[in-house]
Amino acid sequence: MANKELQESEYRLFRDFLEQQCGIVLGDNKQYLVKSRLAPLMQRFGLSSLSELLNKTLSPFERQLRSAVIDAMTTNETLWFRDNYPYELLKKQILPEFEKDHKTVKIWSAASSSGQEPYSIAMTGLEYQQSRPSAFPLGLQILGTDISNAMLEHCQRAEYDGLALSRGLSPERRSKFFDDSGNGMMRLKDAVRKNVSFRHLNLLDSYTLLGKFDIIFCRNVLIYFSPEVKMKIIKQFAQALNPRGYLFLGASESLSSLNNDFDMLRCNPGIVYRKKV
Repeated sequence: MANKELQESEYRLFRDFLEQQCGIVLGDNKQYLVKSRLAPLMQRFGLSSLSELLNKTLSPFERQLRSAVIDAMTTNETLWFRDNYPYELLKKQILPEFEKDHKTVKIWSAASSSGQEPYSIAMTGLEYQQSRPSAFPLGLQILGTDISNAMLEHCQRAEYDGLALSRGLSPERRSKFFDDSGNGMMRLKDAVRKNVSFRHLNLLDSYTLLGKFDIIFCRNVLIYFSPEVKMKIIKQFAQALNPRGYLFLGASESLSSLNNDFDMLRCNPGIVYRKKV
C-alpha cells in the first residue's frame, strides 16, 4: 500500500517550491490539501510514497512530474458567470463605452482554469451583439491563460459534462450556446469558441508578449499569493492595460495598499478597477 504520510520538513520544502514556481502560498497545516491533490499522481508515476513523489518533484530534471504536480495544486473549482455582476457590468456599462470607439475589444481572462470564465465573457459579448447587431463587427478578442497545461487542453476541447454545466449556467444559455456531443457531454458552439483563444502563462512571468488589453479578469486568484507577489502581478496588469482599461478582481479581493495605478469604481453591486490616465 502506498504511503501517503507527509513529514513536516517535507511539507515545508514543498511549500517553498510551490511558492517559487507559481507564487501560491500554502499556509500552515495544509498537509491534507497536498495529500488529497497529489495522492492520485503516485499511481500514475509508479511511486510508492508521497515522500518519494515530493523528492522527485524538487529535482529540476523531472519536468513531466513537476508539471503534473503544479497542475494538481493549481486546479481550482470554477463556475459559469461567477458572481454574475461582472458580466452584467460588461453588458450594461463597459461594452457600450468601448462600442463608441469603433474598435475590437481585447479581453484577458488571466486564470482561465477549465474555461468557464473566458467562455462566459464570450457568451456575454454575443448577447450584447445580438441586442445591438451593428456592435463590434469583428467580434471580441478574448484570451484565456493558465499555468496548467491540462486545464488549457480542457478549455480547447470546450466540452463539459452535466455536473459542470449545472454550476452557474442557466437552461436558456445551455440551450442557446451548446450542442450535444454525445456521451453525456455538451460542446460550446462555434460562435462562442471562435472569439476565444488560449495559451500557457505563469503569472509570475512577463506579460509583454501578450500585447495590450482593454479589460482583464483575474478573479479569485490573488488570494493565493503573498503580498509581494500580488504587488508585482497588479503592476504588470496595469502595464498590460490600455489607458482607462478595466480590471476585475474577485468579490473578496482588493487593491487597497497594493497599487496606485487604478481608481476603484463602486457599481452596486460589485467593484471594478479602472486604470488611471
